[in-house]
Amino acid sequence: MRHKKKAPARGVRVAEQIQKDLAEIIPRELRDPRLGFVTLTEVQLTPDYAYATVYFSVLTGSAEESEQALNDSAGYLRNLIFKKLHIHTVPTLRFKHDQSVERGAEMSQLIDRALKR
Repeated sequence: MRHKKKAPARGVRVAEQIQKDLAEIIPRELRDPRLGFVTLTEVQLTPDYAYATVYFSVLTGSAEESEQALNDSAGYLRNLIFKKLHIHTVPTLRFKHDQSVERGAEMSQLIDRALKR
């Protein structure tokens, strides 16, 4: 029987720290007008810590423009993370829009409409 591999505890801690640091840095440091009000939902690290995929949702503004603004400033954000984290390899950041929040709201609306009928 094959077991599903779990992420190492250190990897989870590093991902959580990156998410926490980015949540503080993005609103304070980025002044891009394309950037809406973003909320970071998850950070996934590759096993070698080379890449971090940062998932976010958008409350105001365009998701596509916010994603482009975040990816354009990924190098700058990585440099700021490097100054805060004390690890040998700071991952390259990739930002992706997380659509699960919007899908959940749509499903909730569909359920509410079905219950009213």
